[in-house]
Amino acid sequence: MKFSARSGIATGIALLAVSATLAGCASSGGSTDTDDAATEASLILITPTPIGSNNFLQLASDGADEAAEKYNASVDIYESEDPTSIQQNLDAAIREKPDVIIGVSFSVLDQFTQAAVDYPDQQFLLIDTSAEAPTENLTAAVFKEYEATYLTGVEAGLLTESGNIGVVASLDTPFIHRWVDPFFAGAASVNPDVATGAQYVGGDNPFGDQARSKAQAQILADGGADYIQAAASGGNLGVFEAAAENSVFAFGVDTNQCLDSPGNVVDNAIKRVDVALVNSVGDILEGTTGGFASYGLAEGGVGITGLEEGVADSQCLIADYPEVLEKVAAVRDQIIAGDIVVVDPLTAG
Repeated sequence: MKFSARSGIATGIALLAVSATLAGCASSGGSTDTDDAATEASLILITPTPIGSNNFLQLASDGADEAAEKYNASVDIYESEDPTSIQQNLDAAIREKPDVIIGVSFSVLDQFTQAAVDYPDQQFLLIDTSAEAPTENLTAAVFKEYEATYLTGVEAGLLTESGNIGVVASLDTPFIHRWVDPFFAGAASVNPDVATGAQYVGGDNPFGDQARSKAQAQILADGGADYIQAAASGGNLGVFEAAAENSVFAFGVDTNQCLDSPGNVVDNAIKRVDVALVNSVGDILEGTTGGFASYGLAEGGVGITGLEEGVADSQCLIADYPEVLEKVAAVRDQIIAGDIVVVDPLTAG
């Protein structure tokens, strides 16, 4: 397989393309001898799938580079293709003995949890997932996605003309419901009579099947929904296609997906993976390990594009509704203050 390299250091980021054979590793990285002499720490980031056009994984990669620059470290990125290659990449990373091995998403949870038990002297960091009983060398950074999704729901409740909104989500699981239930709750808080409906992608590729995602969005559109929260990961582009073809509107997740489908995406429930990764790496390098940190609106770990600087240039439709953004900003402030408590579907018995 292809084997490529990237390293970030305090004095700059050196790019080096190399070729090698490494079963299961889609990509990795390294630094030059000169760079090694100036480096004080080393990081390895393992992704569950190739980064490609996955905005979420790209944000994790950017965060790794930022952490490397901030903490004067080298960073290697191992891109996996499936569960087997995740384990192979993890084994390869452990052999390198970096200061921190970083894994992204629940897709790597089982492998990292076991590795932390097997290698107690190695520090591991999980981003966007956490173990039920973590060891002291397994640190996690998780997000309160439901707080941001509540805000996009408020926008949908204020904007809907049909009084009918929906969600296309990857799977019908408690974790994925963080993008479903809060969206409906946010809409109902400003529009009590709003009708709601959810469709789930499922199948063999629930996080990347654009065709199935589009079909689920079509069902919602046929049922009268005029605003749809897309929560299907790589399948979101299919939701956006359906929105464009049916003159309805969608919301993206994780990053600014308005750029992926201009004119069809209202706003995005943002998850600042880069912020969490940089902060968590710093904690580990300073000796604070184990447990997890949770990033919500108050911590700057989640938010919406509409309330970020530069929204006018974001290509998000919400920029045309300043009066809606004013109301949403007030709701955000109430959540941060604790006056509004958004229920987490993952822990709500």
